[in-house]
Amino acid sequence: MRILIADDHNLLMDTLIMFFQTQSDIEVTVASDLPSACKMIVNDLPYDLILLDLNMPGMNGLEGLKHALSLEGGQRVALLSGEATREIVEEALEAGAAGYIPKTLPAKSMINAVKFMAMGEQYAPFDFINALEDTPVHPLIEKLSPRELQMLKGLTEGKTNKEIGRDLHITEPTVKLHMKTLYRKIGAANRTQAALIAREIELF
Repeated sequence: MRILIADDHNLLMDTLIMFFQTQSDIEVTVASDLPSACKMIVNDLPYDLILLDLNMPGMNGLEGLKHALSLEGGQRVALLSGEATREIVEEALEAGAAGYIPKTLPAKSMINAVKFMAMGEQYAPFDFINALEDTPVHPLIEKLSPRELQMLKGLTEGKTNKEIGRDLHITEPTVKLHMKTLYRKIGAANRTQAALIAREIELF
């Protein structure tokens, strides 16, 4: 089994390599940023699984994950993170990620998760999924897509459409389209009212 791990934290990388070297059937290749990882995905022999750190250079949030998934040879890509939110994990899985591995996962569980995903399954830790399901969710949140929630968060931070677009790497017209849908879903007449609604329910 060939896996590629891309992460810019040397200490964590060394620990992960040590985990996987205990397994005679796992061969590990490493990269320290997204551009290097993508080059390897395209040019090397196919990997059974690719693990991408959410916050390493070049990732730009989930845009990096989606780019890796679009590459020839990048079909089995999983997210590796110590601080992924519920929305990020859900959006990653919806985008086609092989799964989500928290950096706090014990070595044995991590090895099992890697093997599980390399076999073609989608993985997220059982306790993480349970925590998501047990968290009370405001009905308003359930109406909104992950992208619409990002729009709403930008509004509560007082950002303009241009600033929100720049943060999310999308165009201003696209932001306006999302805003229009967002206003309709939450019953807001404008951005100020939308931000007030989000604050009232303590969404952010």
